[in-house]
Amino acid sequence: MPISPTAEGFRVAFRRPLLTFAEITWRWVVGATAAVLFFFGLFEFLDTLPVTNGELLFLRTRNPFLVSQAIAHILRGHLSRGLLSLILAALLLAVIWIVAASLGRIATVETLLEYFRARFAADTTHEGENDVSNNLEQGRFAALLRLNFLRVAVVLAGLVGLSGAAVVAHSVSTAPDPQAGVAFLLFVAIAGVVCVIGYELNWLLSLAAVFVVRDADDVIGAISSSVALCRRRPAALFAVSTWTGVAHLIAFVGASTVVSVPLALAGILPWRLILLGVVLVTLAYLAVADWLYTARLAGFVCIAEIPDALLAPPPPLPSPTIPSAMIDRDELILSDVPIPQPGT
Repeated sequence: MPISPTAEGFRVAFRRPLLTFAEITWRWVVGATAAVLFFFGLFEFLDTLPVTNGELLFLRTRNPFLVSQAIAHILRGHLSRGLLSLILAALLLAVIWIVAASLGRIATVETLLEYFRARFAADTTHEGENDVSNNLEQGRFAALLRLNFLRVAVVLAGLVGLSGAAVVAHSVSTAPDPQAGVAFLLFVAIAGVVCVIGYELNWLLSLAAVFVVRDADDVIGAISSSVALCRRRPAALFAVSTWTGVAHLIAFVGASTVVSVPLALAGILPWRLILLGVVLVTLAYLAVADWLYTARLAGFVCIAEIPDALLAPPPPLPSPTIPSAMIDRDELILSDVPIPQPGT
C-alpha cells in the first residue's frame, strides 16, 4: 500500500518524543543564551549612560514628549557604542547557533534514518555509500557548519534586502511630492519578493542537511541532491511542507488568541501574573513549533528513503463487469417492449 510521508512524519513525532526533546534542547539553549546576553548587555549599557537631574525630571513627568526628549538626549553620543555591541553579540550568537544546529542535525537525522531504514527494510536495500556507519563524522560536521553558515548568510542578505526596500520606498515619497500609498505598496512588493526568495533558499538548505548526514556529501553535493529530490518527488515535498506549515499557522493563531486574553485584562490583573501567562503561552507555542519542525524533518527523511513503489499512487480499481451469460434476455424488465398496463 502507498505510504504518506506527511502522515509518517507526524507518526514519528508522536512515537519518538525524544527527537522533539533533542530539537527543543539545542534550540532553547541557544534562545536562552541569546535572551540572557541581551538583557545582561542592555542593563550594562544602561548603567554606563550618564543621567542629569534635568533629564531625570523630564522622565518623572511621564509626558510622552518630554520623556522622548530626555531619552534622545541620554542616548546622544552613546547609541553607536550600543549598536556596535549588539552587532558583536549577534555575530557571536550566530556562531553558537551554527555549531549547535550542526550537532543537533546529526543526532536527529541519524535517528530518523535508522527508523525509516528499519521501516522500509523489506522493500529496499541500501548500498554502502548511503550507510550512516560509513560516513565520516568530521566531514559531515564540517559540511553542516558551512551549510548553516550559508543559512545565516541568507538571513543577513534578507535583512539587507528589506533595508533596501525601505530605502527605495522612501525615495519615491519626497517632501515636495509625498506619495505615502505608492511608497507603502512598493515596500510591500519588494519585501514580499525578498521574503519569498529567502524562505525558499532557507528551505532548500535545510533539506540539504539531510543529504549531508545521510551521504556525507559536501555543500555543493548536498544542494544538488536536494534539487534532484525536488525534481523527482515535488508533490510529496510540497505536501509535507504545506501541511506542517498550515499546522504551524494554526498554532500561531491559537497562541496569539490566548495571549490576547491576559493582555486585555492588564488593568485588572497584576502585571506579574500577566507576564507569567504570556511567558507560559509563548513557551508552549515554541514547543509546538519545534514538534512540527521535527515532523517536517521526519517527512523529508521519509521522502528521501522511501522506495518508489511505496510512494506511487495506488492503481485504479477495475470497473466491475457482469458476464453476459448471467443476463436473461427474456426478462421483461430488460425488454424494449413496454409492459402492458391492466385494463388496456
